[in-house]
Amino acid sequence: MADDPGRWKKYSKLKFDSSKIAERAKRAEKATLGHAHEFILKRWSSIHDARRAIITWILLVAVLISVAGLQIAWFSQQYRSSAAAPGGTYAEATLGPIDTLNPLYASSSAERSAARLMFSSLYNYDAMGGLRGDLAQSMTIENDATTYFVRLRKGLKWHDGRPLTARDVMFTVNLIKDTGTRSYLSPVWQGIDVEAVDDTTVKFDLPATIAAFPHALTFPVVPRHILADVPAANLRENSFGNAPVGSGPFKFRRLQSISPESRTAVVHMNRFDEHHGGAPQLGRFQLHAYADREAIMTALKTGEVNGAVDILTSDLVDVDSNRYQSDNLSMYGGVYALFNTDRPIVEDRQVRQALRLAIDTKSVRQKLGLPDNPIDLPFLSSQVDAELPTVPEHDPAGAAKMLDSAGWKLDGDRRVNKDGEALKLNVVTVKNSEYEAAVESLAGQWRAIGVEVETRVVDPTVVGQDVARSVLQPRSYDVLVYELAIGADPDVYAYWHSSQATTNGRNLSNYTNTIADDALASARARVETDLRDAKYVSFAKQWVRDAPAIGLYQSSFAYAHSLKAETVSADSVLVNSQSRYADVVDWTVDQQMVYKTP
Repeated sequence: MADDPGRWKKYSKLKFDSSKIAERAKRAEKATLGHAHEFILKRWSSIHDARRAIITWILLVAVLISVAGLQIAWFSQQYRSSAAAPGGTYAEATLGPIDTLNPLYASSSAERSAARLMFSSLYNYDAMGGLRGDLAQSMTIENDATTYFVRLRKGLKWHDGRPLTARDVMFTVNLIKDTGTRSYLSPVWQGIDVEAVDDTTVKFDLPATIAAFPHALTFPVVPRHILADVPAANLRENSFGNAPVGSGPFKFRRLQSISPESRTAVVHMNRFDEHHGGAPQLGRFQLHAYADREAIMTALKTGEVNGAVDILTSDLVDVDSNRYQSDNLSMYGGVYALFNTDRPIVEDRQVRQALRLAIDTKSVRQKLGLPDNPIDLPFLSSQVDAELPTVPEHDPAGAAKMLDSAGWKLDGDRRVNKDGEALKLNVVTVKNSEYEAAVESLAGQWRAIGVEVETRVVDPTVVGQDVARSVLQPRSYDVLVYELAIGADPDVYAYWHSSQATTNGRNLSNYTNTIADDALASARARVETDLRDAKYVSFAKQWVRDAPAIGLYQSSFAYAHSLKAETVSADSVLVNSQSRYADVVDWTVDQQMVYKTP
């Protein structure tokens, strides 16, 4: 489009008044400042005040929320508490080795513990040492206590799901009786007949009344359907010992060898959900077998295990109290200084009485750091409800006079007979720091009255130092410091009747006395408690007069376990170390918060 010259002429005539433009700009500026002052500056203090109010309200709401939270937490604590939690794995340390898991051959502490966890018995012991039914539901006694009928619970099962019946019990007893089996339980069952009356009833016929027979029903029952075709002579070597099937609260999973050189191993077990006594709270149980106490203490320190047994009372001071609870429980047994009454030096009753007078057993217990639980008699005083004899009190001067009277005169600082032969004792014990300390205490007190003492410690872990073959069977000692497991019944026939003073017998003092024999035989042949007590009083009086042994201290059981774990009750009284598992189905290893029941 062509330019229009007329249009541009029109614009060239326009005129601009700069003063008016400046005036208008000033009016706009004034109006802007006025609005800013009116709507911003004049209201700034109001905004500041509002900000403080808002912050105050925010803080107040935060405080209210915090108070409410604290109140909720406080009320929550009032209605909740810490309680044992089901599940988890409990690992317990014990002394090995584990050569077999067949309970009929269990000899080490680890093997006996595994047997108690994986196998059931007709009866076992509760936490206070009382006999209670396990597989058994009831017992009927007939024919002057020579016939026993034991009725089993219904619905019993083996770990593989097969039914457990009276035929399994009969099979087990006959297997134990078979000399080819070579079980340590065999002597107890000779002469006793067993019959499976039906699936749930077992009949036992005894050749004579044995008052303590119910305590013999604590043997482990093994499965007939697995072992029936195994010859008795081959049972020890059978594969059952490596993969057992039982009916106890825990079932075998695997045996793990940690160190073949040190014979350290772990038995892994799972909970048996169909256990007749109820499914255990624990999901798994691990039994760690170690070669010695030092290894057990190391396992506690490193946290490899949750608990430990087979440690000494003196070891408990080294247990970390921030991680573990330690208990020292009483047991139905005692540690004795046993005189070998067949040896020339101590065959004289007067010498034995003098040696007993010279010993302050309380100082022995104090030296060992043990509770003051004396055991002065061949059984626990609490086991016989009658007036029992007392042992003469410590009297070194009286002991010296008695030795003089027996023909052992002081010659300088030693005692000799008329032929100049020194009164010298050969004192033997098994390697164990408590026993060794007890031997040293005895030796010191006997030396103080002129007796020469030679001590020897036998270490069963050393090749060639088998305790049974080198010490017990040949009775190669004048004095033996050793533990006798008395059990829940005061029947101590096996330890003190003359018929048991044989190479394989357990009368380790070779004690012989017709009065004592008659009392022991009569006591076990009567079931009336008052008559039995009277016989045991008669026996105890003769035993005190003859002094075949010195009771040093009641057996105890040192146990440590994690603070979070709920295991053996601190007020338990154990028949043996395996009876710690009396309430194992209720053991737990963890804690959880639960609401309290109103």
